Amino acid sequence: MKRQTIRTIIFLATISLVGIIATQYFWVKNAYNLEEKQFNERVHIALSNVSHQLLNINKDESQLINPVKQISSNYFIAIINDTVHPYLLETLLKNEFTTRNLNIDFEYVIYDCFTDSVVFGDYISLDSEDKNQLQSKSFNIVWDRDGHYFGVYFPSKRSYIINEMGIWIFSSSIILVIIIFFAYTINVILKQKRLSEIKNDFINNITHEFKTPISTISLSSEVLLQPNIANDPERLKNYAQIIKDENNRLKNQVDKVLQLATLEIDKLKLENELIDLHEIINETVKSFDLIIERQQGKITTMLGAKKSQIVGDRVHISNILFNLIDNAIKYSPEHPKIEISTDNYFSGIEITVKDKGIGISKENQKHVFEKFYRVPTGNVHNVKGFGLGLNYVKTIVMAYNGKIKVSSKENEGTTFTVKLPFNT
Repeated sequence: MKRQTIRTIIFLATISLVGIIATQYFWVKNAYNLEEKQFNERVHIALSNVSHQLLNINKDESQLINPVKQISSNYFIAIINDTVHPYLLETLLKNEFTTRNLNIDFEYVIYDCFTDSVVFGDYISLDSEDKNQLQSKSFNIVWDRDGHYFGVYFPSKRSYIINEMGIWIFSSSIILVIIIFFAYTINVILKQKRLSEIKNDFINNITHEFKTPISTISLSSEVLLQPNIANDPERLKNYAQIIKDENNRLKNQVDKVLQLATLEIDKLKLENELIDLHEIINETVKSFDLIIERQQGKITTMLGAKKSQIVGDRVHISNILFNLIDNAIKYSPEHPKIEISTDNYFSGIEITVKDKGIGISKENQKHVFEKFYRVPTGNVHNVKGFGLGLNYVKTIVMAYNGKIKVSSKENEGTTFTVKLPFNT
């Protein structure tokens, strides 16, 4: 599937989901407002009935017009014409709320104009925080000093209304699951697309890397099969050397692929022993002498670590240094200048490999340690490899509980810093 097609599908699917979310939000909000309106109406009716029942109990023939007033979203007050006992009020309120299917915790308060005092009733599961809110709301009310009032506070009104919206909560949960599944699916699609691209690049690259030495060996073999080749020992020797070099090159390429396979299936075996990193650095640098001389470059070592011995696998640690130096040479277009330095930190040794090559962009720095990833080299077409080296380096470093980081600026160079503890 083409990248543009995937982007179009993602865009259209995202637009559709945004539309569904906006529609769901609109209906849930309307449903909540409707539930709240119905709740307020039922509370108004219940409190009005309680006010009239208290009039009847007190044999008061006066009429109360709109006795209930809503102070805030969850606080209501009602007018009564005389004092009322808290337990009587509580009983009437509970009966009215039960009749109107208002199964919700509440707290009530009574204002008595004769004593100018506020009496707080006691009710189920009202914690101190809620009670403080009730007292604060009550004390802020300007009570009519010629009247009697009672107030009702619902601390869990919002939760109650949400619980009443069962079908809407269920549908919103389903949409949330769909969104999560959609995001996961898109993530998988993009990963698979990227893996497919990496796989194709790897296949093309490995085909080219294998074809070149194979073609060279084939041509050299044809020359060696010529009847008159035996009469020219020097030429015979040259072509035999070419076959040997190309065979070693092919072997190295196969070893790199097998090296990756070993890491993939967790068959990495580390033969730990006491090794001297300075000694390994010098040996590795020496192995690049011919390459550096051919390219008229220079490798400078500044081995400043006072303690250079660690417990590790000589082969794998050597491979770490080999890969870092090899990359530094590859990505230096001409006359490579490489600096290798060491220093101690509190529990280990720090190795820095610095070059003055083409550098790595910030975007590419995020991916340099991924399998098969190769930094685009622009006009530099002679860079060979499978994109396995740095992934291998990081795997070995992590196996020793170490750390590796890269810092780079385009056209200014790259620095790799490896930290390895003395003991793992």
